[in-house]
Amino acid sequence: MLEILFWLSAGVLVYIYAGYPLVLLVATRFSKKTVAKGSFTPTVSIIIPAFNEAAVIAETIENKLALDYPEGKLEIIVVSDESTDGTDEIVEKYSARGVKLIRQEPRQGKTSGLNLAVPEASGEIIVFSDANSIYGHDALLRLTSNFADETVGYVTGKMIYVSADGSVVGDGCSAYMKYENYIRSMESALNSVVGVDGGVDAVRSSLYQQMRADQLPDFVLPLSVASKKYRVVYEPAAILKEQSLSDADSEYRMRVRVALRAMWALLDMCHLLNPFRYPVYSWQLLSHKILRYMAFLPLIALFVSNAMLLGQAPYGLLFAGQIIFYCLAGFCLYSSKDDMPFYFSLPYYFVLLNVSCANAFWRFIRGQKQIIWNPRLG
Repeated sequence: MLEILFWLSAGVLVYIYAGYPLVLLVATRFSKKTVAKGSFTPTVSIIIPAFNEAAVIAETIENKLALDYPEGKLEIIVVSDESTDGTDEIVEKYSARGVKLIRQEPRQGKTSGLNLAVPEASGEIIVFSDANSIYGHDALLRLTSNFADETVGYVTGKMIYVSADGSVVGDGCSAYMKYENYIRSMESALNSVVGVDGGVDAVRSSLYQQMRADQLPDFVLPLSVASKKYRVVYEPAAILKEQSLSDADSEYRMRVRVALRAMWALLDMCHLLNPFRYPVYSWQLLSHKILRYMAFLPLIALFVSNAMLLGQAPYGLLFAGQIIFYCLAGFCLYSSKDDMPFYFSLPYYFVLLNVSCANAFWRFIRGQKQIIWNPRLG
């Protein structure tokens, strides 16, 4: 029985992290959807939710004002979630350049802020930016070119983590993003993307739906677009640069929050798991999100069953491999990760993600929700 548990757990983990991408790769060789991109420049509204973002909001606004896009077709809306640090005053200085400030009182979180701003937006396309998101100069043109295809309802770009000096981060976090973006590119080619980042995303304004304050817009909105039979596609040429988090605690809290809200979103959108109505998308959602968020369970089962099989070959060697892997992660936790070798930082980030999912699941089954939070620390 222990051997069955060990190999079953190992098989599930192999499928989650390697099998699913491999099946996607093979599937796209037989069935591949393209996007009929074109020179398409509709009116665009960029919405930037902000709470106490005085340190970064000016740079973000300047970045958006400098984007390559036809004059008169771009509006910028900042939704201040009852900021108290001077964010509003900074935004108001840009009113002469067409930047609009909407203040949300009392503080209700990002989702409520979007619900408040979208009805005020005039754009045919709504673009969502974080307060610390810096776009490539042609990001908007890259995003909107996909909407020339009438089957496309939502487009997500490519996020790159950078250091404070602007250089690309080379640790496990960056490796994880490369892995995620590779999966997104294959999901997009096969059908639709399951998960997006939220900092460089665009949706047809006609497809935006009002959401509850506790729902995760980066997850619920693209899922709702997919449920309407529109495609959610990945555009790797639409670049977003975002500063990586400076410490493990900030990264961990952010991952717990995202995972918790995603779990509630999956419960809300569980109808998408119906294989008769959504044969491909239901499989993608199960493989990429549900199994990934629950991967901590086979990881625990693998470790415990392996420990109880130490007297038999080859389980001693396999257990030693697990111990070494977790020791590498622990070493990275208490060391500087800026110049940490890949073989240290990747185990660390893998463990951080799975521990945060376990914490989020514990909070989820206890009925906890998180609606508001403080800004990320760079």
